[in-house]
Amino acid sequence: MAQRIPQEVIEEVRQRTNIVDVVGQYVQLKKSGKNYMGLCPFHEERSPSFSVAEDKQIFHCFGCGKGGTVFNFLQEIEGISFPESVRRVAELEQIPVNVDWANSVDSDSAESMQNRKLIELHQKAADLYHHVLMNTEIGEPALNYLLERGLTKELIETFKIGFAPQKRDFLTQVFQNDQVAEELLKESGLFIQRDSGDFLDRFYQRVMFPINDDRGKVIAFSGRLLKTDDFSGKDMPKYLNSPETLLFNKRDTLFNFDKARKEIRKENTVFLFEGFMDVIAAWQAGISSGVASMGTSLTNEQIRKLERVAKELVVCYDGDSAGVEATNRAISLLSEHSRFQLSIVSIPEKLDPDEYLRKYGSESFREIALHGRETVFSFKMQYHRLNKNMNNEKEQLDYVNELLQELMLVQSPLERDRYLNQLAQEFQLSFQSLEDQLKQLETAQRSAKRRERQSEPEPPQYFEMDGMQEPPDMMEHAHPEKATGQNKLPLTRVEKAERTLLFRLMNEQGVRNLVQQQENFSFAHDSYQELYLLLDSYMSIHDQFLLADFLDFIKEESTKKLAIDISYQTISEESSDREIADVLKVIENSSLEDQISQKQLQKKEAERLGNRQLVDELAIEVVSLVQQLQKSRTAL
Repeated sequence: MAQRIPQEVIEEVRQRTNIVDVVGQYVQLKKSGKNYMGLCPFHEERSPSFSVAEDKQIFHCFGCGKGGTVFNFLQEIEGISFPESVRRVAELEQIPVNVDWANSVDSDSAESMQNRKLIELHQKAADLYHHVLMNTEIGEPALNYLLERGLTKELIETFKIGFAPQKRDFLTQVFQNDQVAEELLKESGLFIQRDSGDFLDRFYQRVMFPINDDRGKVIAFSGRLLKTDDFSGKDMPKYLNSPETLLFNKRDTLFNFDKARKEIRKENTVFLFEGFMDVIAAWQAGISSGVASMGTSLTNEQIRKLERVAKELVVCYDGDSAGVEATNRAISLLSEHSRFQLSIVSIPEKLDPDEYLRKYGSESFREIALHGRETVFSFKMQYHRLNKNMNNEKEQLDYVNELLQELMLVQSPLERDRYLNQLAQEFQLSFQSLEDQLKQLETAQRSAKRRERQSEPEPPQYFEMDGMQEPPDMMEHAHPEKATGQNKLPLTRVEKAERTLLFRLMNEQGVRNLVQQQENFSFAHDSYQELYLLLDSYMSIHDQFLLADFLDFIKEESTKKLAIDISYQTISEESSDREIADVLKVIENSSLEDQISQKQLQKKEAERLGNRQLVDELAIEVVSLVQQLQKSRTAL
């Protein structure tokens, strides 16, 4: 049975944490007024709608509606439980938590429990591989190989590099001795099961690179084959990665992102490498903001992850022809699907970054990485020369036309002038003719896009509602209490009053006292009444109102979102007596309107049944209620 986290621990961690610092490690935030804005990490968007309120210590996305406290943010982004999120915030902010619950097992879902067990399995495997490399005779050849490649023991420790020995049941025996369930062995991806049912280690005779998730937990491995005199490794792949598992999705994962994220945020720049050894070499040279994709082309998921924490991306792939082609593909993908400021580091002599560092040293590599960057167009100028005979006049003109096509993507007038001048001088063409040709290409492109738009089918006609378009049938089916995001209808006068009152109740003790004195007061809508009752319960056990703490107090997600929406209202700092009187009257009138409607329905039913006495009694009640309503409206 999991232990409950002491409330004082939660409050201490929250009070010592600034949500901006934590969220900023996952999202690139920019100050906007008194809040911070960024691209939402929970849905794809091109314009920032994700807000972090430092004064309230909460986050809220106006696009997808997600919101909450620093703990809720980590629960969402890392898929962890509330106790784990408290522990994680404490880790990120280096807050010591010396209580028994820190090591207790959370009573989570079966899937979460399985994930935790798989992570423990991977962590133990990483520890074993690392021990074999650093402390055994079997690991000496692998350790010498790494040291000869220029890695230090400190670097090996930092990346927890290990060695999987040639023995095919090395890991199998360890885990079977620990009585690890067979199903867990299957799911881990660390083993291969033979037809007989026996397990064999997937990785053997390989230098092992642990692959971590964003939290720094080991979720997979990449093993580099180590050939020796007595092991040729014939027909075996140079690199072998873990298969995709419950923990590991290579489309989402970036090598070293967990270690690099802090530096990426600080520099607002990320270096993208092809291989693990390139990332490690860059780290050795003092560039700790490098990541690598999982041996495949860059994916949109990886781009989104990087885009949230950095503004500039530097592509630093291998210098050989395959690396140049990979760079060109990465540029095309990044240009089309991201807003990065892109630059390129072209490694000389067709070397990869790791080879260059070993040949010329850390200082030289650092120099080209930091000060040898070129623009995308500069790279394209070199790229389009490949496989062309630049002494041939036709191929020269083809080359110029290809570059003019690329130049259409360059927005800066200064860059355009610079490159047009370079082309004019190299090929003895006039600047004016090149500029005219560029304008013709742009005109043709605009015409083509216009024809494309004209050929598209007409979009369905929608009603305009509060500046947004909604399908006609929404008018019939939307409910003011349930409408969220894109389907949200304009607030009624009563809802506006209820939200204003709840905002004041959250922030002013005087208003809370006044409402408590109102006899038989209740909100018109159930959702607002529920939030009010929760607020009343919260204040009965707390001396002061803290929004972040109150959000953790609320269990229902929809109620939590409603509280966040209300707290984000643009409203004067303090209430006035007139304002509170007005909103109370609007809410009270709503109650009178409901009562009138109810009495009228009862009166119709009495008429149908022929109960004349009840009809007369109900008619008198309706008249009385209508008079009360008219009197109340006159007062407003």
